[in-house]
Amino acid sequence: MSTPARGQGPAAPRAGVPLAEDAQRALLQAALAARLKAYAPYSKFAVGAAVLDEHGRVHAGCNVENAAYPQGLCAEAAALAAMVLAGGRRAGALLVCAEGPSPVTPCGGCRQKLREFAAPDTPVLLADGQGVRQRFTLDELLPHGFGPEQLGRP
Repeated sequence: MSTPARGQGPAAPRAGVPLAEDAQRALLQAALAARLKAYAPYSKFAVGAAVLDEHGRVHAGCNVENAAYPQGLCAEAAALAAMVLAGGRRAGALLVCAEGPSPVTPCGGCRQKLREFAAPDTPVLLADGQGVRQRFTLDELLPHGFGPEQLGRP
């Protein structure tokens, strides 16, 4: 689920620059729509995620469960895969949307997957149906993360 290629999407944030309201709104709308399409027959815990790429495009994903639990797919991983499929290579922001007693953060595996495409200061927003509830940077969620630069890649 990606925004159409025509037209310019919301601006991807630059390092140290707060996420613009229009970008936050676009991420929330995409994650909410994706959450409605989640396949969660076992846990009944629907999650939607949206990532903003370096071109200002928004890519969404939802969780997809499987009877063999380890074979499921997290919404964040699905959104990153949609970004890569559309030609994006840098995540400028991520928003995760789920309903729970407290804001839902990406799992450890998804934090590492995000680190492949995002800088430590990348905004990670946590939301529910009412809006954004909490904000972190990737570094706050994955301190001292292992990234491409450890292997000599920018």
